[in-house]
Amino acid sequence: MQHKPHKFGYSPCWGRVFYTLVTLGAKFFVVGLFTKAIEPVVFTSVAHYYALGQILRSRLLLDLARLLRKEMRVLGIETSCDETGVAIYDSDTGLLADALYSQVEVHADYGGVVPELASRDHVRKLLPMIRQILADTALQAGDIDGIAYTAGPGLIGALMVGGSVARSLGYAWGVPTLGVHHMEGHLLAPMLEDNPPQYPFIALLVSGGHTQLVSVKAIGEYEILGESLDDAAGEAFDKAAKMLDMDYPGGPRIAKLAEKGEAGRFRFPRPMCDRPGLDFSFSGLKTFTLNTVAKERGASVLPDEQTQADIAWAFQDAVVDTLMIKCRRAIKETGLKTLVIAGGVSANICLRERLEKALAKLDAKVFYARNAFCTDNGAMIAYAGCQRLMAGQHDDLTIRAVPRWPLDTLPPLQSNQSALASAIEE
Repeated sequence: MQHKPHKFGYSPCWGRVFYTLVTLGAKFFVVGLFTKAIEPVVFTSVAHYYALGQILRSRLLLDLARLLRKEMRVLGIETSCDETGVAIYDSDTGLLADALYSQVEVHADYGGVVPELASRDHVRKLLPMIRQILADTALQAGDIDGIAYTAGPGLIGALMVGGSVARSLGYAWGVPTLGVHHMEGHLLAPMLEDNPPQYPFIALLVSGGHTQLVSVKAIGEYEILGESLDDAAGEAFDKAAKMLDMDYPGGPRIAKLAEKGEAGRFRFPRPMCDRPGLDFSFSGLKTFTLNTVAKERGASVLPDEQTQADIAWAFQDAVVDTLMIKCRRAIKETGLKTLVIAGGVSANICLRERLEKALAKLDAKVFYARNAFCTDNGAMIAYAGCQRLMAGQHDDLTIRAVPRWPLDTLPPLQSNQSALASAIEE
């Protein structure tokens, strides 16, 4: 698995050179002032000067080593909701390691994510996971060239945990830090595979909080073609599962139960498919499911197991069919021949098979990430952050946490050479 920097059309060098030189200059300026102030009190012998020289030299050599390395190693941190993800991505050799901790057991008793509990669990798990992943890869702080963390969208408390740790480590290690858009991470997750899609393409982002169709020309060049006007597809899966008294998370449980269902017994509507456009709506389908369950149940008792399976099959069929119809429409309208599906729901086997079969008739291909990278994970954040950090993008000392963040407001990914040329022309 190789992801060469030049593949994306930019040079990784100039942004890092500029950042490192400015950082070193600032460090030596501050240290110089500090040394001047405390010199009469502290430096009473040659040994003290020698010790300071050793510290400065090690820091300088560390920064210069980072500067001269052609590749870039980025630590990725994901804490947007109920999963703690950490990964290290190398721009030359690919993904070095990733680790994921799921909070499903923490929230299962409540039937959904409790934000405060999610934040506290991130606090407990994040630093030990970072230490462990560094140990697993035999890397030290000096081997990390940048840090990327999820800045949004997501739960504000959970985002603050990841942002605080990332920004603190970046400051302590002297490396650039960047807040990454959570959905951009999902969108780029298939790039971690051995056979990644080529730009441009259409992306179906389908998760518990988002359902969007996006035209992707390149990293950062996004156009929203359609999105859900109410519930996201993943949210509808979870709520339908709750109607059948299934535990959280409900999406995978609905899909598993649907395997036992029989086609034809129930027919659920395909929302907004009888009108032009690429927007989605799943609130009506959710209500239809609720009414169907109420009709089939008796005396406050759930329907028999086969009836539940038939309802699950009909519900999943309606959601998958709706997504397939909209994706097929987007492919026809744009003329693009590549579809990327990403997000938690993209792991649904029925959705993958239906899309592959439908788009094959249009001579179009479907790409998706492995199941482990469909749900929230640190690998996608490390990859997305690496591409932007190598292009010279990074944040200041501000900790970014943006609960609502439109995808199409992200800046395009351009090389520092292009940015420099534009600045000179102006």
